[in-house]
Amino acid sequence: MIEILIVDDHAIFRSGVSRLLSDEPDLRVTGEAKNGREAIELLRSHQYQAILLDINMEGRSGLEVLERIKAEWPNQAVLMLSMYPEEQFATQALRAGAYGYLSKDTDAPELVRAIRTVASGGRYISPNALGGLFLNIQDAGTQPPHQQLSAREMQIMLLIVQGVSLTEIGERMFLSVKTIGTYRTRILAKLGLENNANLVRYALSHGLS
Repeated sequence: MIEILIVDDHAIFRSGVSRLLSDEPDLRVTGEAKNGREAIELLRSHQYQAILLDINMEGRSGLEVLERIKAEWPNQAVLMLSMYPEEQFATQALRAGAYGYLSKDTDAPELVRAIRTVASGGRYISPNALGGLFLNIQDAGTQPPHQQLSAREMQIMLLIVQGVSLTEIGERMFLSVKTIGTYRTRILAKLGLENNANLVRYALSHGLS
């Protein structure tokens, strides 16, 4: 039996996925969490074969939660889910240790295939994401600048765009404000931007916020 933990801040979504998977004899949702803190608490008391983790949650981003999970359970299978198309965040999620990435508009059969794949230790990338990753490798010069960000840089960028202060970002990530400031400078340089206002406009124009 594949036991699954769903981490998403929308109760309706968690309930819907749980009902959908209840039709599969080898899949069972045995845990639900609305944020990273609840997910970590559940993981410390129970073992799951797969985690479905939303990338865009209030508070800590899914990438940040993924980093916390992989730090304590490096072999934990995590399948990232997002409202954003695969080409937006798949690269960063995979770099951060995710076993797979799917858009939330994926159909049920593909979601089931992905869960079974990652639970068995495999990696799952949808055809859309695979095509995007291939094009990125073949022609890195034409991909959006944010695809060059590391998973940590992407986390910090998303938090800045959400209006989180550098001090609070540092507290969340257990890093100094100076270090977060250095990351911010590096992010702006990679994206060719000058300030946070430009960063917010960039995120909106590329569907990252």
